[in-house]
Amino acid sequence: MEEIDLKELLNFFWEKKLQIFFITIIFTIIGYVYSTQIKTPMYSSSTTLVLVKSQQEEGATSITATDISLNSKLVSTYSEIIKSTTIVREVIKNLGINLNEGEVKKNIRVTAVEDAEVIKVTVSNEDPVIACKIANEIANVFIKRANEIYKINNVHILDVAEINETPSNINNLKDTAIFAFIGIAISCAYILVLNMFDNTIKSQEDIERIIKLPVLALIPEYNPDSSKGGRR
Repeated sequence: MEEIDLKELLNFFWEKKLQIFFITIIFTIIGYVYSTQIKTPMYSSSTTLVLVKSQQEEGATSITATDISLNSKLVSTYSEIIKSTTIVREVIKNLGINLNEGEVKKNIRVTAVEDAEVIKVTVSNEDPVIACKIANEIANVFIKRANEIYKINNVHILDVAEINETPSNINNLKDTAIFAFIGIAISCAYILVLNMFDNTIKSQEDIERIIKLPVLALIPEYNPDSSKGGRR
């Protein structure tokens, strides 16, 4: 296998620097246009639920170790119930919005706060108002369903969702930088491929490597225009 001369490869990259530059610029422009003109803005709103002591027993005023253990086990279960078709379907019906169930479910993100009985429900939508309404209605419907299923009332809303008019998926600088990096990677790969298939002789070392014999002499290129007193 032919060894790669690092110095020669770097020289080859340097010779093709304009191609690398222009390819990178093209991808950077594409990234900026995509981020500012093509990418659909999505708006996110979040509501936070907290698992507290069950109000099943009257007269109890303190949270026991049993309550904490039960709530810890229910966090993951509750997270799955929140994204269930039953919950989503009821939310859509209650709000009277014309949205596909699958699309709504895809844009629901449920995260459990580590080492805490807290669940954060985030909803994304092209309309910030709709995103806020869905997040709050999910919390209301889920609390009612959890009470019906487990016969306990241990879920409460800690923070209600608010309208967020800043797109959550748009970051012009980040998107542009990613496309610029892709442009650099593609241009470098293109240059490497060119170098692999380039069989032209560029140096004395190339000749010696091909013919397996040392070069005894080199004839310099003659340019009459650059010589003093040269004639045309």
